[in-house]
Amino acid sequence: MTILVADDDRNICDSLAWLLRSEGHTVQTCGSGEEAVALCRQEPFDVVFLDVMMPGMGGLAALTQIVALHPPSRVVMISGQADLGMAVQATKAGAWDFLEKPLHPEKVILEIAHLRKELQIHSQVTSLRKLVEQDYELVGQSPAMDVLRQTIAKAAPSEGRILIFGENGTGKELVAREIHRASLRAEKAFVQLNCAALPRELIESELFGYEKGAFTGAVQRKPGLIEQAEGGTLLLDEIGDMALDTQAKLLRVFQENEYYRLGSTAPRRFDVRIIAATNKELQAEIAQGRFRQDLYFRLHVIPITVPPLRERAGDIPELAVHFISAICQRNGKKQKHLTPAAMTLLQNYHWPGNVRELRNIIERLVIMVEAERMDAEEVRAVLGGGSLAAETIPEADFSHSFRDQVQAFEKNILLRGLQHFDGNISRLAAALHIDRANLHRKLRRYGISHDK
Repeated sequence: MTILVADDDRNICDSLAWLLRSEGHTVQTCGSGEEAVALCRQEPFDVVFLDVMMPGMGGLAALTQIVALHPPSRVVMISGQADLGMAVQATKAGAWDFLEKPLHPEKVILEIAHLRKELQIHSQVTSLRKLVEQDYELVGQSPAMDVLRQTIAKAAPSEGRILIFGENGTGKELVAREIHRASLRAEKAFVQLNCAALPRELIESELFGYEKGAFTGAVQRKPGLIEQAEGGTLLLDEIGDMALDTQAKLLRVFQENEYYRLGSTAPRRFDVRIIAATNKELQAEIAQGRFRQDLYFRLHVIPITVPPLRERAGDIPELAVHFISAICQRNGKKQKHLTPAAMTLLQNYHWPGNVRELRNIIERLVIMVEAERMDAEEVRAVLGGGSLAAETIPEADFSHSFRDQVQAFEKNILLRGLQHFDGNISRLAAALHIDRANLHRKLRRYGISHDK
């Protein structure tokens, strides 16, 4: 580790530095609190041994500044005049430990061993957290994503309930997590319930919890998701699939801002931000009597729509690279890449499963293709002929609107033309009998990049 020793006693500095270097660590020394803070600002130290009593800036004042730096060092205070009050004060200010002089070599070595283990665990946790966060990152720079990010930035700091609309696989959960992360509740829990994944008889026990003996099998008290999310955010995913009787109970909970555990007669107040998400047209569900209009109005304070992938095809290359990197890292594989022709096929596909389908396709390619270079034939194979391939006119797909299919076919013509004319816009415009300005507008509309 890299270690700083700050003590105005030169003998203590030299002897402690010698001991630590003999254990294989890199050590710097200084004689004042001001020097210690300045050195910590210049470079990060894993550990700082800091004397309490030094001329000028004392050790406790230096401690406050050092622990405020990013990344903070682990600070061990040392003193020959220690008392319990001083040790408590140092611990509250962020000190790792407090050692009395004279320092015993065995105790210092043991302290360093504990610190090294703690730093290794912290490093592993940080790496795992970054790996997990990759799955919840909003990726893309298209105009549609810019609008989505701006909406999130406005909505997140408020306490308003949010209703997220979007097709399956568009990333509604990611949007909800981003809202939570940018909110004033970010340090509290983010909890979610998939209303479509649980039987209707279990949703209430999951949401509200239950007391021991509330029903057969309730052998002990269980807190519900609302209680687990206290102070934080609760995502009710696919709320359009919730049964009507459960909707009625949820409406009462929102109106009264309290709920009852199953088997309890004592109401429980709660402080939770509610975000709901659905892939259904709730107005149509209301018209057909499958969703309560009063609950809709309770949830529909701030609506957010997540665009389908076909409406932001320009983000596909960035998404693909992001997924490849994350999947290679998670599976311990060397970094792979898609050829330009392979990427064109991905951009030319209509993605009925949206971003989730793209991620699954990329994962299949990364795992099943042994070479580091993944080409068009391998992409075509995993797409199973479902892409809007350059060789054929697509069959009618009645799960998508006429407008969407026409746009997909028009985009396919442009991609084929760019390939055929090697990216030459003038030649492509002449072949299609349209002017260059119109062609440029169409390319921008579909997020198609070109070099010439």
